[in-house]
This record gives sequence, structure tokens and C-alpha cells, in this order.
Amino acid sequence: MSERKPNRLIHEKSPYLLQHAYNPVDWYPWSPEAFHKAKRESKQVFLSIGYS
Repeated sequence: MSERKPNRLIHEKSPYLLQHAYNPVDWYPWSPEAFHKAKRESKQVFLSIGYS
């Protein structure tokens, strides 16, 4: 059985973000890094708004 690896949300404090830390998605928290990457790769930003 493969071990699940956390994504970068594992370092966040928000309970909502932490519950998605083991999703197989390359999530970024709201940060300059996320926007720099999107700009560098000419990609749109997908914003997920939720609650916990």
C-alpha cells in the first residue's frame, strides 16, 4: 500500500487548509509564491473558498 504524501498545505494553521493537506492536488495557500508561479507559467488562479 502506498503512503499518502502531504502537499504544501500541511504547513498551514487553518483547519480548513489542513483537512486538504493530503489531497492529491498541488494546492498553494494564498501567497505571493502562488501568484508568481501562475504568472510565470501563464496560468489562471483557481480559488477555492470553503469553511471548516
